[in-house]
Amino acid sequence: MTKADVVKKVSEDTGIEKVTVEKAVEAFMETVKESLTKGDNVYLRGFGSFIVKKRASKVARNISKNTTVIVPEHFIPSFKPADTFVEQVKENVK
Repeated sequence: MTKADVVKKVSEDTGIEKVTVEKAVEAFMETVKESLTKGDNVYLRGFGSFIVKKRASKVARNISKNTTVIVPEHFIPSFKPADTFVEQVKENVK
């Protein structure tokens, strides 16, 4: 499902114009991105959490040059679904 599909479905279900729904979806995504960029997690009860994970520094290999490279510690965005959401998917997806 794409963002356009989400906008269309929400518009159909709520009766709100597509343009308005698209602005709301865009605003939601921007808010989540801004929060994660600041290091703040976003918690949506019953759906899941958008969180910032810390990755430790590690030694990796550049196989084309046969050298080792140190990858510094860094942060990545992640999504952790709520337990109820996980159960719904388990029960309904075949």
